[in-house]
Amino acid sequence: MTDIRIRHLTTIDEFRQVVALEQAIWGYTDLGDIVTVPVFIFTVKRGATLIGAFDEDRMVGFAYAVVGMKDGQPMLWSHMTGVLPEYRGGLGYRLKLAQRTRALSQGYELIEWTFDPMQAMNAHFNFAKLGGVVEEYAENFYGESTSALHRGTPTDRLIVSWRIGEPHVVRRLDPTIAEASTSAKAAVDETAGKQTSAPRAVSHEVGEAPVVNVTAMDGDWREVRRIDLAVDERRVWIEIPTGFTQMQQLAPDRALQWRLQARQMFQAYFARGYRAVDFVLQRDAGIGRYLLARKD
Repeated sequence: MTDIRIRHLTTIDEFRQVVALEQAIWGYTDLGDIVTVPVFIFTVKRGATLIGAFDEDRMVGFAYAVVGMKDGQPMLWSHMTGVLPEYRGGLGYRLKLAQRTRALSQGYELIEWTFDPMQAMNAHFNFAKLGGVVEEYAENFYGESTSALHRGTPTDRLIVSWRIGEPHVVRRLDPTIAEASTSAKAAVDETAGKQTSAPRAVSHEVGEAPVVNVTAMDGDWREVRRIDLAVDERRVWIEIPTGFTQMQQLAPDRALQWRLQARQMFQAYFARGYRAVDFVLQRDAGIGRYLLARKD
């Protein structure tokens, strides 16, 4: 993996390689789901960040972010980050750090993107590895998808806010890489020190936080036995199963049930002033848990 080179993409031929990667990684069968070469051309021309990872001359991963606005301030929206299956295991992390470095050098303080709340590995990556925070739930955000990874349930998404210069983000990153990338724009650190970091709970507070949904195995798949939308503790957990992609393929009714129940829980607690600040993955138990904290 150390021989993989990461660099910015600027040519039409490179854009065509990205389109081929989109189809290979997500298995799209409808061109309406794919970002096309002309879109890459004009968005990169006007500030979009498109980064590719290469094994010699072969492109094996990429990250694409477009310029956006939030609360009157410019930011980046990271639309896609993808890596071929045989190259996973750290390359996606390197691509996100390269994206962060580029954003810091351009003066951005915020990068956002979406991910499926039922994908436990993605949740672990976005919270534990990168230090993202979530307080927005988007219902059926992309409509019906032709991707083999997403087909079968509504495309509900959590919107990750990654405030790339804040102390709680820097603490999550690899210390050596974080120091090098943050130095790309020292002024961001000064601004970050004035902002409010994500809440950091001490161990006993986290350990005593109640779980909103009681789950148990039912045959081959985990199910929700009880949901409590009225818990009023400062911190709560929402539990999800691992293996949701397989569940969508082999037990679509159970997957749809999980999707709708997760939607109900996240929407209810976000509406009451909570936000998701961490994720704990328990592979042996086949579960993951989101930690939600009240913003006050």
